[in-house]
Amino acid sequence: MSFLRGRQTPKIRLPIGTRKGPLEVPLPTEKDWPKDDEEDHVLVGPDEELDSLPQPYRMINKLVDLLFDQAWEIIEERNVLREAENSQIQLTVYPPLGEIQLNKMPNCMAISQDYVFIGGAKGFSIYNLYNAKRIYAWEKLKVDVTSIWATDLGNEILIAPLDEMGIIRLFYFYKDGLYLVKVINEGDDTSKQTTCIKMEISQGGDFAAFLLQGAGDIWLDVYKLPKETWLKEVEHPQLTSNPKKKVRQLQLNNTLGPTSADHLEMDINVYFKGDIKLTLPVYTMKIKPPKPVTGTTFKSPLEVFAKIEDCYGLGSGQNHFIKDSQWERQAEIFNASYRKCLDGEWEEEPLSMATFYFLLPSCLFATPTEVKGPSGMACALGVHWSRSHNFLLYSLNRTLKDKADPEGVWPCAAPIVASQLSCSSSYLVLACEDGVLTLWDLAKGFPLGVAALPQGCFCQSIHFLKYFLVHKGQNMYPEGPVKSQMKCVVLCTDASLHLVEASGTQGPTVSVLVERPVKHLEKTICAVAPVPALPGMVLIFSKNGSVCLMDVAKPETICAFAPPRAFPPEAPWEPVFVVSRHHPCFLLRGDYSQDTESTDDAEIQYSVFYFNFEACRFLENLSKNCTIPQRDLGDMAFPQALTLEKRCEHFLQNSYRKLEKNLEKEQEHWTRLRRYSFLLQRENFKKEAATTLGAEKVSVTGQPLPGH
Repeated sequence: MSFLRGRQTPKIRLPIGTRKGPLEVPLPTEKDWPKDDEEDHVLVGPDEELDSLPQPYRMINKLVDLLFDQAWEIIEERNVLREAENSQIQLTVYPPLGEIQLNKMPNCMAISQDYVFIGGAKGFSIYNLYNAKRIYAWEKLKVDVTSIWATDLGNEILIAPLDEMGIIRLFYFYKDGLYLVKVINEGDDTSKQTTCIKMEISQGGDFAAFLLQGAGDIWLDVYKLPKETWLKEVEHPQLTSNPKKKVRQLQLNNTLGPTSADHLEMDINVYFKGDIKLTLPVYTMKIKPPKPVTGTTFKSPLEVFAKIEDCYGLGSGQNHFIKDSQWERQAEIFNASYRKCLDGEWEEEPLSMATFYFLLPSCLFATPTEVKGPSGMACALGVHWSRSHNFLLYSLNRTLKDKADPEGVWPCAAPIVASQLSCSSSYLVLACEDGVLTLWDLAKGFPLGVAALPQGCFCQSIHFLKYFLVHKGQNMYPEGPVKSQMKCVVLCTDASLHLVEASGTQGPTVSVLVERPVKHLEKTICAVAPVPALPGMVLIFSKNGSVCLMDVAKPETICAFAPPRAFPPEAPWEPVFVVSRHHPCFLLRGDYSQDTESTDDAEIQYSVFYFNFEACRFLENLSKNCTIPQRDLGDMAFPQALTLEKRCEHFLQNSYRKLEKNLEKEQEHWTRLRRYSFLLQRENFKKEAATTLGAEKVSVTGQPLPGH
C-alpha cells in the first residue's frame, strides 16, 4: 500500500529571455546601457548563470564575504594610517641623560632647589639633582610612602611625606640637617586614627593646611608655621648631639642597599638630628564642610539679616527664610517627575572632598594693619568642597577661639568640579560641571571673564602657563611684571586639550590643541605638565607610554622623550613624574608591567630617568635666552600695565581726537547744507526772473541781458 506524501508542485525555471521583467531593446552603444547588477541583465549567457546555494552553505558564504569585507576595511584603514604617518615629520626621540637605580619601586617624587625627594618603601630618600647621587635615606616606617610634598623656603625646605596608613609627617631640611617637626595626625588610639588625604603649604611657608578624615567625618586643619623660630633653633641648638649616634644612624642607612663609594661619600654630609626638638606648629583653625541647607528656624526676615554680621557668609545659602514644608513640597515634586530615573539601588554618597589654596594680599583680601608679618605672607584660605557651588574665603588672621566662618563667598551657577591657582597666586580658575570656566584676577580684584568649553567637553584638570609672547616666531617671556594677562591649558574628561587665554582688555578665548581621540585610543592623553623653563611648552603623557613636548602657540609637537629600554606600561598608565620649576629638566619613573613584577624582586632594578631639555639642540638656546625686554615689544605690548594716570591721559587724548573728528564732520555737514541752500535759492531766483521778464531775456547765469 502506498501513501500520498503531499502534492509537490515542481519549480518551473523560466527561460533566460523572460526573466526579471519585460524584454527591452538595448541601446546602440554599451556606454549607454544601465549599470545594474549582472543578475538584472536580460541578455546573459546560459553558461554564466549561477544557482543559489542551499542552506547552510548560503549562510556560510555570507559570513565569509562579511569576514573578507571587514578584513579589507581594516587593511584600508591601516594603509591610510601608514600613509599619514609617512607624510608626517618623524619626531626626534631623546634618551635620558641620567638614571637613578633603586631596589624598590618609587611611589612618588618631588623637586625643590637642587634636591630630589623620592618616596618608596619604608620612607624617603634625598638625591642630588645634578649627579643623581643619594645624599640621605630616612627609612623608619613599616609601610610605604605614597605621596610627598617639598616646599622651598629659601635656604630651607619643608618636606611632608604621606604613608599608606594616611599618617603625614612634617620635616625641616636645612643645610646638613634633617629635623622631624611633627607627626600631624598620629594618635595613641588606633580606633580613633585619622587619615590625611592631601596637604598644602603657603607660598613662603608661613601656613600649612591638612585635609583629614576619620570617624565618618572630614575637615581641614590649618597651622601657622614658626619658620623664623626654627631657623634660630637649628643654628643655635640647645641640645648637643651625640656624634656616635650619628655615625650609627648612617651605618644603618648604608646597609639598606648596595651603594658605591661615591654614595657613601655623599651620605656623610647629611644627618638626621632627631635629638633636636623644634617648636611645634600653632593650630589655628578647623574648617568643616558647609552644613546641608535645611528648613529655617527664623520667624521673620529681620532675624535672617540680624544673623549676618558684617556680611560674613553672605551668599552661602545658610541664612534663608525657606521652611521645611517648602523643601518637602519641592522634594515631592522632584521625585514624582523623575520617578523612573530614581528607581533602583543608590550607592552611598561619598564624603565631600575639599580643594584649597593659600591666597596672598590683594585688592580682595588685605592683611590688617595690626598684624605683623613679612611682606607677601598669605592672608586668606580659599576652599571649595565637592558638589558645592560656592568658593569660600577664610581669613588666616585669627586664633583657635575665633569662630571659623567664611569672610567671603563666591557663588557659581553650577557645582565646582576643578580649580587651579597660578604659581604667583595672582590668577584663579574655577571650572563648573557644566563646562564653564570663571577666570579671576586676584591681584586686581575683578574677573577676567567667563569662558565655555566646547559642547560635550568637561574639565578634568587645569594647568597654568607662565605668560609668554610670540616675538619673531619664537616664544619669549616678557621681562618685568605682567598684569591682567594669563594663559592655561585645560585637560577635559574626553582627553581633549584646550588653550584658554584671557586679557584685561579682551574677553577670554578657547582654542583646541588636541582633539578627542576616536579611533586610536592608545594615544589618549592621561597627564599634562607645563614646562616653566621653556615658554609655551607642555609635556603630554599618553596611555601608550609616550612622552611628547608640545608648543601650544603653533600648536605642534616638537619632540619626544623615551627611556633607553622598553618599559611596557600598565593599562591604564598612571605616570609618576615631576618637572622642575627652576631647572630645564624632568624626572620620569620607568614603569614595569605586571609580568615583569612577577619575577624575583632581587633581580628587578627600578629606575628613575633624568631628562634635560637643554640636551635638545633647538631647545638649548630657547631655555637660555627666553626673556625679552619690554622696550623691544613696543609701547602697545601691555596697554593694561600702565599706571592709572597714564591710562587716564590716554583716555582723554583719545576722547579729544574723537571730538575733533566729530567737529570736522559736523562742519563739513553744515558746509554742504549751506551750499545746497545757496543752490536752491539760485534756482528759485531763476524761476522768478523767467516768470517776470521772460525766459528769453534771462541768461544762463541768471544775470539780465545787456540793454534790459
